Amino acid sequence: MYKHVLSIAVVAGLGLISFHAQADSLSNIFTQAHVDGQFRSYYFSRIYSAKNPDQNAFSTAMLLDATTGTFGGGFSLTGTFLSANSFGTQSSNPAAIDTTLMGPGNSISSMGQAFLQYRNQMATVRAGYQYLNTPWMGKSDSRVAPATYNALSMQLTPVKGLNVYAIRTFEFKSRTSRGYFSTNLYYPHTFNGDNMYGGMEGQIPASAPSFKGTWAFGANYAANGLKIRGWYYNFMQFARMSYVDGSYTMKTGSGINPFIGAQWVHETSGSNNQFVTNNVSLYGAPGSQVKNNTWGMEGGINIPGGRFQLGYDKISQEAGAVGNGAIISPYTAAYATDPLYTTSMIRGLVEMGPGHAWKAKFTYHFLNNHLRLMAAYAAYTTIQRGNSHDLYFDITYNFDGYLKGLSIRDRVERSNQSSSGVWKGVNPNNGSFTYNRVMMVYKF
Repeated sequence: MYKHVLSIAVVAGLGLISFHAQADSLSNIFTQAHVDGQFRSYYFSRIYSAKNPDQNAFSTAMLLDATTGTFGGGFSLTGTFLSANSFGTQSSNPAAIDTTLMGPGNSISSMGQAFLQYRNQMATVRAGYQYLNTPWMGKSDSRVAPATYNALSMQLTPVKGLNVYAIRTFEFKSRTSRGYFSTNLYYPHTFNGDNMYGGMEGQIPASAPSFKGTWAFGANYAANGLKIRGWYYNFMQFARMSYVDGSYTMKTGSGINPFIGAQWVHETSGSNNQFVTNNVSLYGAPGSQVKNNTWGMEGGINIPGGRFQLGYDKISQEAGAVGNGAIISPYTAAYATDPLYTTSMIRGLVEMGPGHAWKAKFTYHFLNNHLRLMAAYAAYTTIQRGNSHDLYFDITYNFDGYLKGLSIRDRVERSNQSSSGVWKGVNPNNGSFTYNRVMMVYKF
């Protein structure tokens, strides 16, 4: 409880001066309030070449967002309610359910966001249940429900183009959870009563202490084709991460604009590391410390209506380290929502450990941007999980007129195993795995 009280007290203190200096009417809370949301209907199917059950799941969900008008010189309240239902379509065989969509049950209802915000020309402060948008700690919004955090967050914009961030998270609500828990994606899926599916469940034993949360500090800057961002994360008792990436786009004036980019990750252990203390064999490799060094580069070209990009990433092998030098990513592991250039829809190097990968991707828009086509190919060469390659297609149509706000998207990716690794392959029995996601969204 003290976590929630502390967060609200900090925000209230920051706005105290503005509260006395301005005389905003409390009636603004209602007269300037607005409600919006999304209706989502998703069907996911997993098809395996190996002799294990194919999996599928269907879910329809409503996300309803309500925000009050501004009061007290900069305060507002926001709440998001989620309700998802499979309408009895879940298989009676648990092994045949794609539990990453909404878990094994038939319905989920929960409060996604519920935060108090204070905002002025330079700062935005939020306290409570909220979405986050950082490279390694975000919404991971590819299921019916986004991931959310019980957190205190602050954004400062001291000059145009520069944003500075400070975040303290206390609890995490996964994409299938019904509430907030002191966990992350390495914990068992029912830890402390949670209902978390789709992560790296069970790497940390059920006997381990609860996750203590995360401190994060970051900054980004953008001007004249240059974009740079840097972040530090203290995933307490899991890893300390430093992350930097940047890109530059050359504006030629012809509509054909080349770009280049680079990224770097470095991780070390903190005190009482849970992987070390519990002798966790991540990807078949226990270790005495967390140590990771990753770098990547990308280049490509923007053309009228389209974009081509080619990326490369390498994770160094670190003898004696957890996962043989794997990236520890408590909020993206198995979600495949990390910022590495070579991450695919199904997985990336975060889910495979040390090795290297390259990925080519092409995106093009047709019909006045109503239709978007995307294709990608990625190849992975890793020590712990062998060699594999993924082929990806993505088509999205955005409606207009009376149906404005409606979009239909079909994503399909096929992963093929070339050879097994020191630990095991990425797909069951080293076979192929095809993942199809049909997603209809209506925004209102």
